[in-house]
Amino acid sequence: MMVGPEERRRAKAINFGIVYGLSAFGLAGQIDVSRGEAQAYIDSYFARYAGVRRFIDSTLAEVRRTGVTRTLFGRLRAIPDITAPNPNARGFAERTAVNSPIQGTAADLIKLAMIAIDRRLGEEGFQGQMLLQVHDELLFEAPPEEVEALSKLVKHEMESVYKLDVPLLVEVGSGLNWRDAH
Repeated sequence: MMVGPEERRRAKAINFGIVYGLSAFGLAGQIDVSRGEAQAYIDSYFARYAGVRRFIDSTLAEVRRTGVTRTLFGRLRAIPDITAPNPNARGFAERTAVNSPIQGTAADLIKLAMIAIDRRLGEEGFQGQMLLQVHDELLFEAPPEEVEALSKLVKHEMESVYKLDVPLLVEVGSGLNWRDAH
């Protein structure tokens, strides 16, 4: 079954929204469904992915105990409002506590990949250069004759930067400018 842009947008909103603590009310507004339907999505998600619920609960318990959250590589982020009496401040702190290990680890991974890619570009004599990082994307400039080899190198380094229990999957595109490379 082919998934179109609208289904992909809704799936991302559901997946990321639920992981980061989006309420049924918030999810309903994002994907234009009733609050009851949004709650059913949330309930179904946690029934199917019970490990996500365990991760969220254990992360929040640890941050409440220690006041900090950490990435897979041990980088710390203080979460001072995790026990705040103000529900809005506490809710934001809880979302930050769960988001930080995920986003922080992703940031750590791309930086490790950038170091490995830069090293290989020099070792292998590529003319192409890494120009820009935007979230989980890297932008390169290279002569046309290097594009295929550079694409393979970048894909390999990004997908094998660190061994996880889940695969890191990388899509590579090329074009005459950034807009056309997607």
